[in-house]
Amino acid sequence: MLGPTIRLFREAVSGKAALQDLAQIVSFHRIQSSPGFREAARFCANRLRDAGIPAEIVPFPADGVSEFWGYPIPQEWSAQSAVLRLVSPKQEARVLADYREEKIALIQRSLGTPADGVEAELAVLEDGEEEAEYAGLDVRGKIVLTRGDLERVRELAVEAYGAVGIVYDGMREAPPVRPWMSLDARQYTSFWWTEGQTRCFGFVLSPHQGAWLRRLAKAEAQEGRTVRLHATVDACFYAGQAEVVEGFLPGTTDEEVWLVAHLCHPQPSANDNASGVATLLEVARALASRVASGKLPQPRRGLRFLLVPEMTGTYAYLASHEELIPRVVAALNLDMVGEDQAQCGSTLNLTQAPLSAPSISDDLLALILQEVAVEGEGFMGSTSFALFRWTEAAFSAGSDHYILTDPTVGIPCPMLLQWPDRFYHTSADTIDKVDPQMLARVGVAAACYLWWFASAGPREATWLGHAMLRRAEARLGQIAQRWLDRLLSADPPPSQETLAAEWMRLRRKLDLLLEHRIASFSLLERLADGPLPGRAGWEQDLTEARRREEARAEAALRDLFPHLPLASSEQPRDEWEGRAARIVPRRLHRGPFSIRNRLHRLSPEERESLRPLMKDLRNSVAPTLALYWADGKRTLLEIADRVEAECGQRDVRRLVEYFELLSRLGGVALEEVQE
Repeated sequence: MLGPTIRLFREAVSGKAALQDLAQIVSFHRIQSSPGFREAARFCANRLRDAGIPAEIVPFPADGVSEFWGYPIPQEWSAQSAVLRLVSPKQEARVLADYREEKIALIQRSLGTPADGVEAELAVLEDGEEEAEYAGLDVRGKIVLTRGDLERVRELAVEAYGAVGIVYDGMREAPPVRPWMSLDARQYTSFWWTEGQTRCFGFVLSPHQGAWLRRLAKAEAQEGRTVRLHATVDACFYAGQAEVVEGFLPGTTDEEVWLVAHLCHPQPSANDNASGVATLLEVARALASRVASGKLPQPRRGLRFLLVPEMTGTYAYLASHEELIPRVVAALNLDMVGEDQAQCGSTLNLTQAPLSAPSISDDLLALILQEVAVEGEGFMGSTSFALFRWTEAAFSAGSDHYILTDPTVGIPCPMLLQWPDRFYHTSADTIDKVDPQMLARVGVAAACYLWWFASAGPREATWLGHAMLRRAEARLGQIAQRWLDRLLSADPPPSQETLAAEWMRLRRKLDLLLEHRIASFSLLERLADGPLPGRAGWEQDLTEARRREEARAEAALRDLFPHLPLASSEQPRDEWEGRAARIVPRRLHRGPFSIRNRLHRLSPEERESLRPLMKDLRNSVAPTLALYWADGKRTLLEIADRVEAECGQRDVRRLVEYFELLSRLGGVALEEVQE
């Protein structure tokens, strides 16, 4: 069924043409709510119009106050120039960072300095995230050098202890392709101001520059001298505007399919995300040209193309167009899709929807990629295989799909993303790291995905239903086998208590997948405009497959661990689980709730006490999944069970603390219930 469509788009989509658009996009400094983003938006809108697609730029207020579903858009920010100079010791004087040469050399959204700049002594911090590091260290009136979390350092060094600016020489590791100090580049770094914060300027050095400057400062200190820097920043904030680029190819009904990519990030940011934007433009052109020429009919469902400031633009657009949401049958998010895998060390990830959100999109996109990837033949021509790396990956947040696929929004939206990427969020994310053949592959897959959804009816829905059944049956088997392999690898062997707990986890995992797949079958009937005769059989077959896998797993356990009786009773609850069993959260906003933008409402003491929790939240997908499962009916303990079944993470105490924080900040209401 997919073959003819894929062949059509292989002819229609040009990776080299997409690369030409990408070369134009990377010339813009595309910071959210900035003149550079606006220029890039105009370019993209014109490219859509050139393709015959009506397009407009949808403006939103960027004043740091206006909120959309509770999510604020930052003030507009404009920077003209910024230079950081080492002025003492004189024999080492040099320019350390120049915004004209590298836009990433400035911490984005930096405060401007007086016209003659600021000259100050350098104070060296290891990371500057703990109060203890400032004991006996005077940073007042100085510029601090740090590798630590930027917001935490600003809070302590600038706001609490009076530093005037920050120089950042950190680099996020991306194992295994980017270990520490392996890349001589600057990391994309930005301030995200909220109400009441003390603003400052900041610059970015590469880790190699930073190591040299640290050695110099240490040597000078041993001689009783100091290192001095001079900073000038011509930048300002003002109430301005943010933009979303919107193009629309109408269908014969009012239903729609969306293709989304974020347009923001500093110059050049070639793969992240000029590659997603350029691919979207090429897909839009290919679809529009084939419809205009009659090679494809007018689609049944309209095709909407959205280029957004990441997160903020998606919140703003959805909140301002809520009437469109029920019409959308599926969407696709393109983020970092053009990597030259040999240079970047990346793999194309099909990031799936969360299990709290029914979806048929993941299955369709996987089937499409399987066909697109058939590029190589075996030695004797009897086999075929992919010439690039791709994988199906469990849900993760971090891009616009996590707003669209939130159950309070309900738009099925997988993401295509290359990860890991050696050059991610650095000045080395340049156009030479982009592979035009990869742009073409993703473009073909995205075009096929959009067209399938735009034209699908009963026949297509039935075909996908059978494919989903086969894939779900295979996945049930994989879950059981991996679970069993993990138990057999345990050292020492599992105890009776451990085995009983693991048995319950397996059953929950199988139950959750069965529930999700059965719920997802209902989406097929929307495409078919009515009941599908095969649906009842699919559900029955899958239920039987789930029962069969449990029986096989139990038989294997009894063969492998005959000395351990298999218990299935619930384990005793601890204090936090008992608490979670009495709390039912009810969400108060559509879309994921932003904690960071509301922490300023808490006292400094409260924020300090929350630091361990906030660190855990940043490093885990579990809080996002838990919020998705909060439907106003489930207890937090039931949510914890589902999160564990979905991603393998379980920390009930942290979950309770997280929802209590959400309640304090206005994100949820917590109802106390009796068991």
